Amino acid sequence: MQSPPRLDTGLPVLLLRTDRNPFHHGTLGAIRTLGRAGVPVHAILEDPRNPAGRSRYLHRGHPWAPPADRPAALLDHLRAIGERVGGPALLLPMDDAGAIFVAEHADALTGRFVFPRQDPDVPRLVADKARLGAACREHGLPCPDARTPATPAEVDDAAAELGLPLVAKWARPWRLGPGRRSTTLVHTTEQAHLLFAARDRDPAPEEGAGPLILQRRIPPEGGDWFFHGYFDADLTCLYGGTGRKHLAHPPHAGHTVSGEWVANHELERLAVDAVRRLGCRGLVDLDFRLDAASGAYHLLDFNPRIGAQFRLFADRQGLDLARVLHLDQSGREIPRPRPAFGRNLLVENHFLQHAAARPLLRAGRFGPLRRADELAWYAGDDLPPFLAMGRQSVLRAARRLRTRHRG
Repeated sequence: MQSPPRLDTGLPVLLLRTDRNPFHHGTLGAIRTLGRAGVPVHAILEDPRNPAGRSRYLHRGHPWAPPADRPAALLDHLRAIGERVGGPALLLPMDDAGAIFVAEHADALTGRFVFPRQDPDVPRLVADKARLGAACREHGLPCPDARTPATPAEVDDAAAELGLPLVAKWARPWRLGPGRRSTTLVHTTEQAHLLFAARDRDPAPEEGAGPLILQRRIPPEGGDWFFHGYFDADLTCLYGGTGRKHLAHPPHAGHTVSGEWVANHELERLAVDAVRRLGCRGLVDLDFRLDAASGAYHLLDFNPRIGAQFRLFADRQGLDLARVLHLDQSGREIPRPRPAFGRNLLVENHFLQHAAARPLLRAGRFGPLRRADELAWYAGDDLPPFLAMGRQSVLRAARRLRTRHRG
């Protein structure tokens, strides 16, 4: 591997995450890749015991922030952190709510923070699954047929027209309360009605996670795919890669557990075209499913921020999307990418929970873990986050077993 490009160590980074998730491996990935390059990395963490907070590459953790739907309070919190950091810092949102907040409050953040500037309406447009579907139809981008029922009768109509099983999604998953899943594979009409009824229990459905979207399920035989990229102010893709999900959590409806960097020029052209048509700048993470019958890649989700599995796309010179962002925002040249096709990533804790892993584990076969080019948690030069993740995973599993036993 060539030596990675040198980053400006005088530009610190603040990781902004608004979704409580102590097992967010993307946060740890960003801490490690930037910290290894000598950049002071700060992170807003929900708990001092957060596994990512144990990393030797974290310069400093900061208290959990007010939610993004309290913008004045969150702005005050970020300003106070900015004063502690000292000097301008690169602000890197790790979830959709943070990316939307930064875009919509860019003027108030400028001066203390640097970040890619863009149309303030775009991150909310692409992250909202109902608005994304409408935008795809407007621009002629392939996406699954979907319905947004307003009455129980329309739920029945959607199930009849789209067929079962179908996929149920909340339009604004970043507003979901704890314990609610953003995407569900629905096998019966009764399941669809139960989800639809949950919408009516939302105290403010127009501002909450609704509406509920019922979407045609594309058979999984064509595979689940994704694209990560970084786009500059002119909507030029400075760095990008296409990957295939081999395992997801939950299966066929969740984030990547096992993924591979694959050369897929057709998908890359489609993804770049989608980003340009929708006008999103900075970091993006798009999910697709290939319809094997038609040969079309359907856009399922568009996240206007860095993806948790971004370290899959670390090239042969050590360049990745977090480093590309830092280089661009510090005014440094971005070298020509040298793709590492075939590189694979595995998220250990979710892999060990996955049904596909159980027969391998019972047989004492740990080949998938050993063969991974990048593990989300384990790193020989940074063991404490991996150990903390393991301890907390065991404690969480024990609590769940006790709860089931009492039930």
